[in-house]
Amino acid sequence: MQLVFLMEQVVNGLVLGGYYLLIALGLSLIFSVGGVVNLAHGAFYAIGAYLAVTLTNMTGFLPAVVISPFAVAALGLLFERFLLRRFYSADPILGLLLTFGLAMLVEQAIRMIWGSPPLSSVMPSELKGAVIVGDFLFSRYRLILLAVVAAVLVGVWLLLHKTPFGRVVRAGIQRPDMVAVLGIKLQPYMATVIALGVGMAALAGALFAPITVVHPAMGSEIIIVAFVVVVIGGLGSFWGVVLAALLVGVVRGMTIHFMPAAGEASIYVLMFLVLLLRPRGLLGERMERFE
Repeated sequence: MQLVFLMEQVVNGLVLGGYYLLIALGLSLIFSVGGVVNLAHGAFYAIGAYLAVTLTNMTGFLPAVVISPFAVAALGLLFERFLLRRFYSADPILGLLLTFGLAMLVEQAIRMIWGSPPLSSVMPSELKGAVIVGDFLFSRYRLILLAVVAAVLVGVWLLLHKTPFGRVVRAGIQRPDMVAVLGIKLQPYMATVIALGVGMAALAGALFAPITVVHPAMGSEIIIVAFVVVVIGGLGSFWGVVLAALLVGVVRGMTIHFMPAAGEASIYVLMFLVLLLRPRGLLGERMERFE
């Protein structure tokens, strides 16, 4: 019985890790390619959640989950074109201040449009219930979330490793000087990376809205955890972020269950221990910022 209980908690931790992964992976890609610390990343996650809740009332849950990430990705393109593009080669502190200001602006805009009280998202009845596998009892919706996260992860990996676009992006992360010598400009690729990154964050907001609290400050809360995941995984490492997200999810999930008061602190203790033993993170690499 103890083993069954432990396995159920591990699965719940993996779901939490998948939630972090969708947000942190996009954040890592944006920083790795553009050298911009996007503090507004959590704001796009919050917009995705609020759009999904609003659209669910009009179109139903599944269409809302599909429409919300694409709508936020379009906002990401506008964000890159009119705001972020001019800061690629500027002092990093300027991009940080810009995105911090945008995050605060979005949070207040959410309060003005949707109000300050939390919103609730209605989960379709067919996604409710539990799946019994032998002695194990798992939430049907959480298993679906794991499957969606896995599908997104495979899709992003294929995009980055099996397409010409991905080869340029990876080269821009590892050797931006060589990309510049070849006459390839990274700015057009950055727009797609921004759209992909914020779209994944919005997808996390839309998918997890039924099992989390949708409130105006949710973006500010999640961005801290996302940065912790990126730091633990290692800047510039795809699989490092994946491993770190799942590790953070399992550690936090198990800690919350056994020691609820220490749930938040557990991820920072984990970060401290990882950086103490490996300052670059689990799978971190040396990187150069492109000009």
